[in-house]
Amino acid sequence: MKKFYNREKELGELASIEQQAEQNAQMTFMVGRRRIGKTSLLLKAYEDSTLVYLFVAKKSEILLCQEFIEEIKDKLEIPVFGDIKDFKTLFELLMQVSKERSFTLVIDEFQEFQHINASIYSDIQRIWDLNKDNSHINLIFCGSIYSLMVKIFENQKEPLFGRADHKFHIQAFDIDTLKDVLKDHYPNYTGEDLLALFIFTGGIPKYVELIIQNKAFTLNSMLDTILNENSLFIDEGKNLLVDEFGKDYGNYFSILSLIASGKTSRNEIESILSIETGGFLNRLEKDFDLIKKIRPFLAKPLSKKVKYYINDNFLSFWFRFIYKHKTAVELGNTDYIKSIILRDYKMFSGKFLEKLFIEKLAKQGYYNKIGTYWEKSNQNEIDIVAVNYLEKYILFAEVKRQQSNINLELLKKKSLKLTQKFNGYKFFYKGFSLQDI
Repeated sequence: MKKFYNREKELGELASIEQQAEQNAQMTFMVGRRRIGKTSLLLKAYEDSTLVYLFVAKKSEILLCQEFIEEIKDKLEIPVFGDIKDFKTLFELLMQVSKERSFTLVIDEFQEFQHINASIYSDIQRIWDLNKDNSHINLIFCGSIYSLMVKIFENQKEPLFGRADHKFHIQAFDIDTLKDVLKDHYPNYTGEDLLALFIFTGGIPKYVELIIQNKAFTLNSMLDTILNENSLFIDEGKNLLVDEFGKDYGNYFSILSLIASGKTSRNEIESILSIETGGFLNRLEKDFDLIKKIRPFLAKPLSKKVKYYINDNFLSFWFRFIYKHKTAVELGNTDYIKSIILRDYKMFSGKFLEKLFIEKLAKQGYYNKIGTYWEKSNQNEIDIVAVNYLEKYILFAEVKRQQSNINLELLKKKSLKLTQKFNGYKFFYKGFSLQDI
């Protein structure tokens, strides 16, 4: 049996919700980017339960209902009479059945109803409100287009606003889980191997699975797998985001490509694209949850000292090397792309090494604020500043690929302006390298 990694907390919470539903109907919505393992998680959580699983494919409502009826007959073992042609009637039937028995109903890619028949959301709200008090259904809506799912359930103007009892935002595997995966499949892995897996997959379970299936445990073998002409990875960024962005995807792609290439300030981006990017950047951060706004440690919340980073490691890699060189991709010249990656990899991977150690420090639970620091014109950059306000100590850390390149005396000089603001605090200085992974 394939090992199931990392989701113990979510499995426990889903089991608890199922128990609650035996007494009172429960509505949950689950969101997470494609390939993150939402469906696998739900199927695992309810593998021993009565589960009706409905996948909303891009087809007509009538054809969907025909498929759904077969699933309902099979899983609930009930006759479905008549020729049901709309989801409203089908959902009403399920709510009636749930008054007599408890079961779990998962509707996957729920946001797709927006394109099939948007009135379904109002129908569900009305039928739910009328029947939930006497129902024992464990109802789960699952979706991968973040902006639409959040809008459906958290926008006050939408019919399902305020109806959900629970929300799950499924995240990528953390670094400890990636270590577990490598220990199971490649016990002699190095820090370089782990960093490459962290960068290329971003902890996305589907990508990790593909790397493991191909026994690609080193930097070179991972690149060969990713750049194979039949690889899922080649078109993945486009396949993930075109639907999400809609007709403006070209502008969004250009902005993300620049951020991935190190143009992390709004001024830099606008000087190259010659367009106003404020709205695009705001939506990438707030609506799509794809970029993060970083300010220097202790900067005021509205400070204009801002850098942007792509949250998703894989997408950062994809925009930096695959999308940027799409002409070479179209020509099938993946050897050229690989040579570019290998040329730039050490510099490109540096920020991910910092991200990896920030994640490790956050998991330790010693610090209540962790950030990075820089002064005007990127002077006195400090990779990691971590503070414990309760016990009054601060860790200043420098991150380098090689331990021999760490200079703690220089780090102390860079931190002078910061230390003057923390009277009575203890200061610690540390270097992190690949050897410390």
